[in-house]
Amino acid sequence: MRTESISSNAIKKEWFLIDAKAVVLGKLASTVASFLRGKHKPSYTPHMDDGDHVIVINARHVRLTGNKALQKVYYHHTGYVGNLKEIPFAEVIKKHPERVIEAAVKGMLPKNKLGRAQYRHLHVYADANHNHQAQTPKPFTIS
Repeated sequence: MRTESISSNAIKKEWFLIDAKAVVLGKLASTVASFLRGKHKPSYTPHMDDGDHVIVINARHVRLTGNKALQKVYYHHTGYVGNLKEIPFAEVIKKHPERVIEAAVKGMLPKNKLGRAQYRHLHVYADANHNHQAQTPKPFTIS
């Protein structure tokens, strides 16, 4: 039995449209990360960027389970001593709802050049409007 490995010029990238309205954040992020990595394809190769482009709309309406909406906190450091900033989930979802999904998906991708390349294929929008109609994305529903 031989293991088939796809060449970089044989990779065909598709576009998928996912509506995040009333979808749990973790389930959404794991599905999107799987599409970005290409794990849904029979030609999946771990060391190549075989994934597809993913458009996520209605990021403002993503939901969390339990008390996470009240307890979840996002951290970032400014680079100065003692400047670790804490921003609660409610504030992030109000000001920049795209960042919630982007942060969740980024954490599920590899932490190397390949993961950064795959992350660039993620397009998140707060509302139902997006500017990728020309790519004719295939709708995908998460149940």
